[in-house]
Amino acid sequence: MSTQTLGSLTLALLLLVAGANLLGQVAARLRQPKVIGEILAGIVLGPSLLGLLAPHVTAQLFGTGQQDAPTVVLGFLYNLGLLLLMFVSGVSVRNVLGQENRRPTAWLVGVGTTLPFFLAIALTPVLPLESFLGTAHSRPALVLVFAIATAVTSIPVITKIFFDLGILHTRFASLMLGAAVMEDIALWGVLALATALASAGGATGGLAGTVSVHVAINLAFVVVAMTVAPAVLRRLGRARWNVMASQTPIAWIMTVLLAYVSLAAALDVTLAFAAFLAGFGIVGGMKNTQYQRFRVPLESITQVSAAVFVPIYFAIVGYRLDFTQGFSLVLLGTFLVGSSLARFASVWLAARCAGFRGLDVVNLAVTANARGGPGIVLASVAFDAGIINATFFTTLVVTAVITSQVCGAWLGVVLRRGRPLLGGDPAGNSRVGGGQSPVPSSAA
Repeated sequence: MSTQTLGSLTLALLLLVAGANLLGQVAARLRQPKVIGEILAGIVLGPSLLGLLAPHVTAQLFGTGQQDAPTVVLGFLYNLGLLLLMFVSGVSVRNVLGQENRRPTAWLVGVGTTLPFFLAIALTPVLPLESFLGTAHSRPALVLVFAIATAVTSIPVITKIFFDLGILHTRFASLMLGAAVMEDIALWGVLALATALASAGGATGGLAGTVSVHVAINLAFVVVAMTVAPAVLRRLGRARWNVMASQTPIAWIMTVLLAYVSLAAALDVTLAFAAFLAGFGIVGGMKNTQYQRFRVPLESITQVSAAVFVPIYFAIVGYRLDFTQGFSLVLLGTFLVGSSLARFASVWLAARCAGFRGLDVVNLAVTANARGGPGIVLASVAFDAGIINATFFTTLVVTAVITSQVCGAWLGVVLRRGRPLLGGDPAGNSRVGGGQSPVPSSAA
């Protein structure tokens, strides 16, 4: 890497880190989620603004191709930021599938996710989907993407919103994240089927079995990571021969994270889930005395991640948005309102069946409707695979941003008014399982 390339890359990181943090603080002052400001920083630096005014500057800073050094490095930092965000959320959210959450999680996934998914599929015969088709010209793949986009919930974005609001330790956060983890496993499996259909030109032979195996491996990984792995890590963490855990605990924690992600990559398990489960495994099996020994290292990792790597992730998400490729206000309004109503109605029914009432139901529905990062990733993958065109790509991205903003703003209003996010949680601040959150209040 030449000195000039290294200098350009350093400047790009300066703009991403400083811009994301500054605009994140501006968003917070305006009582908006910080993540909106961080994404906006990327939009300002990306093809929608700086790329239009000074395309040569954007190319110099952020690269022009897949093999450019800035593109490769920033792509790595993007994924590292996502992994650290998911790891911090796993550390902070204890008892994700604790006994008190199992029944409502089953309802939220079984009804709140499947109902809008199949409702979207049922409506596709009367919708003009042909106008959204990409270069692959695969209507079955487009139908699946349309259904996923209606039902998906953003784990990274709601995690960041919970983190910014200081409620990652609450039962509300653990319930929503637990449901999101379970539903996204299934939805990413469906996305794998959609991309396979697009690449196969619509042929279906043998694909169902492949996707079933993929989903089964993901489920097995999650079950083992939530049941067996925490106890194993607890024993390893206190073993006398484990000098890394006793002398350099930060190195031990990062080793666990990297091991989870490496194993997940080998098994073709979604890496974001692996990072989440690594954080859960680190603290899930700890007793209070052992947890106190790792509390300061976990706080250090959390603070660095929240200040540097996570803002880089969301800024690059914003950078990848290109509003110059096509935009339809009518399409955006129709899809945003229609998909939100379907999601709201489904989660309302699921929450009522789970025993929630009143404001609890609204809080759950608004949060479940946040499409965020997975909505953007879904749009990018579908667009790159030729399943959707540029206009629908922009619609999915903007919908993801708007629904995430509404989620953060709504939860902030509820907390500022001193209302519980779930009945029995005073102001949303009661902890789950009596655990302690490693997220320092100053960072939140």
